[in-house]
Amino acid sequence: MRRGDEPVLAGLSIRIPEGVSAIVGPSGSGKSTLLRLLNRLSDPDDGVVRLRGTEVRELDPLRLRREVGLVPQLPALLEGTIATNIRFAAGLAGRVPDLGRLLGLAGLDGSFADRDVERLSVGEQQRAMIARALALDPDVLLLDEPTSALDERARDSVERTIADLRQRLGGSIVIVTHDPAQARRLASWIVRIDRGRLVREGPAAEVLE
Repeated sequence: MRRGDEPVLAGLSIRIPEGVSAIVGPSGSGKSTLLRLLNRLSDPDDGVVRLRGTEVRELDPLRLRREVGLVPQLPALLEGTIATNIRFAAGLAGRVPDLGRLLGLAGLDGSFADRDVERLSVGEQQRAMIARALALDPDVLLLDEPTSALDERARDSVERTIADLRQRLGGSIVIVTHDPAQARRLASWIVRIDRGRLVREGPAAEVLE
């Protein structure tokens, strides 16, 4: 992958197992680009990306993005209520959403369904984005710096939501973070990159020792 004449990712060969994984590295190291490759919001200039052994370019992009849901770093909600956003996402997959369940999974109570998105705090917006992504019933949830804009209290709340999701839903979660301490709290598998290259990958206890 290149940005102009500069490589963003180069010579990167990694694996991401089932469970909760974290992609860790400093700002500008290519973490978000790597996340976008996993559901084909970007394609590599060279090399391949595989999902359970199948190259992602062989899969229908829209179907892939329903199976591998992405929550971007900056919340991007539709105008209207949280319920409007969740119903929109569910409709893309031909589903009728269980609003209460999805809100609960994202750490919000049922009263938030009719809350206008303009009245939400940043932390609430982030959890609304998670609820919207879950409306597609993805097998893999990608979270790009999910707490970077939050204060400590909101960060802890979103982290609890992420931990609960893995226990309640199974599936896999991949988190991009610049914070090794957050990666240690949430993930069992770590991929460390810097300047677009792999530094180390493996169990969290070994990589973050």
